[in-house]
Amino acid sequence: MNDLPKSKSQLRRVPSIKASLKGKSSSRIRGLRSQVINRVWEQRDHALTLYRTSAYERVKIVKAGLPATYVKVLSVSMHMSIEKFYRTTGLARPTVDRKIRSSKRLSQDESERVLGIARLVGQAQNIVEQSGGAAEFDAGRWVGSWLQKPLPALDGKTPGELMDTVDGRALVSDLLSQQQSGAYG
Repeated sequence: MNDLPKSKSQLRRVPSIKASLKGKSSSRIRGLRSQVINRVWEQRDHALTLYRTSAYERVKIVKAGLPATYVKVLSVSMHMSIEKFYRTTGLARPTVDRKIRSSKRLSQDESERVLGIARLVGQAQNIVEQSGGAAEFDAGRWVGSWLQKPLPALDGKTPGELMDTVDGRALVSDLLSQQQSGAYG
């Protein structure tokens, strides 16, 4: 995340954009920067990257707002319907859909909720990688499914029912960590 272009001179160094900057206004340059940043969210290991990003960098990301299109990228990578994703995160569909259509960023609260799920996918991928798991493991699909399974540790509730609050996301992340250690199965 630290290597994202932040200035006109840094944008000039991005090969695919370098030629298109000549004679462009600063608003056009901001638009091009946004395109570069949006590509980061579409990378295969986007969730793992966010999981491994420092807390300070994540705070900066949340304050800047995630691109609204990341909601669709993440729901697709989790093999979760967009409706289910909105219910799980507690996001207002009309608001987020409007932001997606107009290429806007999510609010700080919306970004935190989406980042929480992305980090959970990254956490699952990290656990599998650390334990020498298969490269073909689909962390997004696994988390999307796991969030819908009732767990005894949650009194029969699903982890997805807790993902709309900060403490709920922390609890679900702890449960995932306990599965790695075998403390909970």
